[in-house]
Order: sequence, then structure tokens, then C-alpha cells
Amino acid sequence: MSHALDIDQLRTFLAIAELGSFTKAGEAVNKTQSAVSMQMRRLEERVGMAIFTKDGRQSRLTEDGERLIEYARRMILLNNETLSAFGTYQEVGRVKLGLPDDYADRLLPQVLAAFARLNPAIEVQVVCASSSETSIAIANGDLDVAIVTSTDNRSQIGEVIRREPLYWVTSSDHCAHASDVVRLAVGPASCAWRRLAMEALDRVSRSYAISYVSSSATALVGAVQAGLAVTVFPQSAVRDGMRILGEKDGFPDLPACDITLLRSENARQPMHDTLCNHIVAAIGNVTVALAAE
Repeated sequence: MSHALDIDQLRTFLAIAELGSFTKAGEAVNKTQSAVSMQMRRLEERVGMAIFTKDGRQSRLTEDGERLIEYARRMILLNNETLSAFGTYQEVGRVKLGLPDDYADRLLPQVLAAFARLNPAIEVQVVCASSSETSIAIANGDLDVAIVTSTDNRSQIGEVIRREPLYWVTSSDHCAHASDVVRLAVGPASCAWRRLAMEALDRVSRSYAISYVSSSATALVGAVQAGLAVTVFPQSAVRDGMRILGEKDGFPDLPACDITLLRSENARQPMHDTLCNHIVAAIGNVTVALAAE
């Protein structure tokens, strides 16, 4: 029996380790769940020990599986470097990715760090801009791939990959929401969430004032946590020290927020497919099945 390790199997294994499930890994490496499971059985045969164990309906890494992660990363990196040196590796290049500042703050550290470990030969150049600016850049071919947000479920022609509630958010330790005139911390005039907030408060005749305006999510978070204002955030942006407001607090329900994946007409190479598949697997909850293994 051959004891040589298969790079493709190691790449799938590392995708499971990075993304946390066979299902997500299959999306990232463009394989069916059954193909992923078969690859992992063969990898276990090659290393001669179990690298996964059942934990209820889920699978988790064994101690030997955890040990294998670093070896897999090094072997994939060396494999890609070798092929690149001889000009035979196709997925080498740079992808320009655009996304809003608020999602960059939460998505980049985990999503792109995992992508870099899985695909060390693909460089991702990140541009932070508003969803409207990013959409225009995609149309003009200035960006290859983009993650944009919308609330009307139809604003961009692309793939809706995640949907989450949009909430009124205040500080857990302050009472900015109880003021007769609600102070809002929102984005610039082009921000859809700002428009939604104003329209919702107008409908219930709640007085408000635009007190803090910034395109930076970090600045809005600071204003809220300091108890200076109320803002509108999607569910994934709500942090420790924040409280969600509802109708009992005088704040009407808001529509859901969609995260849409866009690609320019020129971004059709394998490296673009690889990044898009990874993004969908890592953050999607609409088109990606998140069921147990």
C-alpha cells in the first residue's frame, strides 16, 4: 500500500479544519459531501490512524487530526510554491475584493485568514468602500469580486449568500434609547440602513436627530458603546456591551439585511471561483446548507 500523501486530500482536510464542517469544506473545494467523506476515509487509511471522531451528529478532529493540520499547511504551501516556480500552477494571481467597512471588520480576520492558508498562491487585495461604490466598481471592472449589503432583496444582480435580521442597537449600560429625541449614529446619506431607520421612526412618529455620521463601522460602534446614540446593525454586528431594542422600547421592526456576492464579467478564472466558493462556504446561510454532516 502506498503511503504517499495526496495534496488534494490534504487541501480538503485543511478546508474542514478551517471551516468547521464537511459541508462547508465541500462548498469551498467544489466537491460533494460524499466526495469529501470518501477523501477523508482515504486520508485516514494513508496516515494509518483516525483523524476524525463522531461527536453526536457532527465530526470533530482527533488529537492526531489536530497534529496533521500544520503538516497539511506546510505541504500545500510547498506544493504550490514548487508548481509556481515551474510555471505549472494555474491558481496563481491576485483577486481584487471589495466590501463595506462594517463587514470588513468582522469578516476579513476569519474568512480571509482561512482562505490564505488554504490558497497561499492567491493574493487577495481588499478595497473597503460602501456597497453602492463597490457595486459600481464591479460594473466597471475595477473589482473582481465584492460582498455588498442590501435590504430590498433585489438591488444588485448577484448571489444572495446570507440573510440576517437588522436591529436597533443601543448600549447595555446607558439609556440613549430613552431620550425624547433619539440620537442616531448612522452612515452617510447614501447608506440604506440610515434611510430605513429614518423612515421607520417617521412611521411611528418618534422624534430623532442624526447626531453621528460616519462610513466607519468602528466609529459607530464607539458612539453606541459610549451611550451617545442608537444605531442600526445586522445581527452579526451586535457585540458585547450592546442591547437590541424592540417595539416595547418604541422601536419598530426593520427588514432583513441581505449579503450579496457580486462578480465582474472579467472575473471568471479558477482563482475567482476559488475565492467565491470559500466566501459562500464561510459566511453563507441562504444558498449553503448548514446541516450536520
